[in-house]
This record gives sequence, structure tokens and C-alpha cells, in this order.
Amino acid sequence: MIRLIGVLIIIIGFIFKFDIIAVVLTAGVVTGLVGGLSLNEILVTLGEAFIQNRYMSLFLVTLPVIGILERYGLKERAAELIKNIKAATPGKVLSTYTLIRELAAAFSLRLGGHVQFIRPLIYPMTEGAAKVSYQDLDEKSIEELKGYAASSENFANFFGQNVFIAAGGVLLIVGTLSELGIEVTPLEVSKASVPVAVIAFVLAVIYYNLLDKRLARRLKKKSSGGEQ
Repeated sequence: MIRLIGVLIIIIGFIFKFDIIAVVLTAGVVTGLVGGLSLNEILVTLGEAFIQNRYMSLFLVTLPVIGILERYGLKERAAELIKNIKAATPGKVLSTYTLIRELAAAFSLRLGGHVQFIRPLIYPMTEGAAKVSYQDLDEKSIEELKGYAASSENFANFFGQNVFIAAGGVLLIVGTLSELGIEVTPLEVSKASVPVAVIAFVLAVIYYNLLDKRLARRLKKKSSGGEQ
């Protein structure tokens, strides 16, 4: 039980609102010492963990940048841009992003993300397209568009990433099957993922096309009722 002292340190640190990084590092060092590791071994483990997860810091760096861009009108400019495209609809915007995001995932390109793209760009563009097509949006439609915008990221990233031969998901599948006595190569898993990604995109396009039709029926009905 004494080896769980790190959990207790984290709980106490959070309760008293101590510096989060200091609390986590302290918990890690104490847990290592209690577990029989030397100070040198603990430092080596911390260093290796930092190197292996160093790309997470890039995500944290993007947050203030995105915040500044939003503060100075990124969302508004994205919405205005899409409003100038008369043929744009929410479904077409989301289908286009799904295609781009899925291709990026297939080539392991760091393009996309709920924080980096959906919230500041894709959702405002989707809402802008909806306003062009349907003028006034009710609260239900706005919330629905937010969910659909988020779904485009999930669909594309989830089904597109395993097309890349060295993706983490591919290596996990290979390792899991190998433990079960089924030998496959990353290339075989990658090839098998291609038709799945294509089917996912086709279904996403249908999904977003149905969204356009549903919004058209609902808002047209609302408009007709208001005129009466």
C-alpha cells in the first residue's frame, strides 16, 4: 500500500492547490523511491517519458495561439468567408473537411483537431453556411451543428489514421494479433484499412447530406409557421 503514496500526494496537492507540475513530479519521485528505484533511475525514467511525449507540448503551445486568433476575429472571418460562397451548405462544408482530414490522417499529417480546427474554423464555417442557406437558426439547430462539426473530426481521424503503415493503431493491431498467434504485417493492416476509410467517408457524406435535408425541412416549416 505504501507504494500508492504518490496518489495521496497528488490528492493533497490538488486539495491545497499547489503547483500542479511540482505536485506530479514530487509524487513520481516519492513513488519511485518507495518502489526501490535509485534517484538516477527515476531521473532517467522521467527523461525518457518526456522525450517520448514531447509532442504533447506542441499541443499546449497551440492553445494560446488559437486563443489570440479567436480574440481577433478568426471565427468571424471564417464565417464571413463561407457566407460569400452561395452554394455552400453545412453538409458540403463538413464533407469537404472530412475528406481533407481523412487524407491528412492517412499520410500521418498533423492537420486537424477539435481545438485547433473544429472550434475556431470548421464550426463557424458550418454555421455561416447554414445562415446563408436558411437565414435564421434556432438554438436546437445551432447545437446540432456543433455536434456534427465535432463528428467530422472523429470520423475522419478514427477511420483514416490506420491507413498510415506506421500509425500507432496499426502497430497495436499487429502486436495484439501476434500475441494471439495470428501473424500479420503492418502493410497488411494498412491495406485492410483503406476500404474501411473509403466506406466511412461515403457514409459521412450521406450523413451530412441528411443533415442538410433535415435542417431545410425544419427551418422551412418554422418560417412558414411564422409567416402565418
